[in-house]
Amino acid sequence: MIRSEFQKQLFRLRTYVALGLMAGIPTLLTLAFKFGGGPEHDRERSFFSLAKSSGLNVPLAALSAMSVFLIPIVVLMFAGSSVAEEANWGSLRYLLIRPVSRSRLLASKLAVAATLGCVAILVVVTVGTLEGIVAFGWHPVTSPTSGIFQPGDALGRIALATLYVIWSMSGIVALGFLLSTMTTSSMGAVSGAMGVAIVSQILEAIQPLKNLRSFLPTHYWHAWESLFADPTNTDHLVRGVLLQVPYVIIFLGLAWWWFWRKDIMT
Repeated sequence: MIRSEFQKQLFRLRTYVALGLMAGIPTLLTLAFKFGGGPEHDRERSFFSLAKSSGLNVPLAALSAMSVFLIPIVVLMFAGSSVAEEANWGSLRYLLIRPVSRSRLLASKLAVAATLGCVAILVVVTVGTLEGIVAFGWHPVTSPTSGIFQPGDALGRIALATLYVIWSMSGIVALGFLLSTMTTSSMGAVSGAMGVAIVSQILEAIQPLKNLRSFLPTHYWHAWESLFADPTNTDHLVRGVLLQVPYVIIFLGLAWWWFWRKDIMT
């Protein structure tokens, strides 16, 4: 079933548009860094302002810019449409005419959606890294906190940062998948989950909430930046990884429960 699901997704224009967008943004950033002006003040020190110092700063700038909105939208597009799209087309009932359990059907759709989401994030980092090296060379990475990392070390940290960003999206992906089992509108599932992510980021900015903010699903989305701090502190990374676990368990558990009791023949 997974192979069949992959074939369906790979023949959809939406998939190529999404992956093209993931490759296009780092390309635009590289061109902007290459031919645009630099920052006017040292206080603007960031992965963006340091992009010209090393090609390996480009994927970091791309991750920083895209992980707030664009990456979540793309990964949710795959998760939110996985079941809802079939229900909208009326093909969901025919899938279950075959001797396939609902659990196996859901598992295959979740696996494909998660894989495509991972590929989308990997495209961002891979394109940013390759184009950055071509444009600005293979030099040590200077972080916004003035840490300096040799290229080999920096590449390993970029790989870890990529894996962290992938996992940090798992909570809202699970929510998008849950909503996909509850509606026939893929747009509704995507916008519902993205709405939760946006509200979470708004609440994040409300200082009086204090420690309550650490339970928001988006609270540690940028914790990967601590990999490039000097000294490196991984406390927030660990908390960010653990934070997503209950969201994934609860949302996916509800998705299975809802789909098992849902009458999809009507």
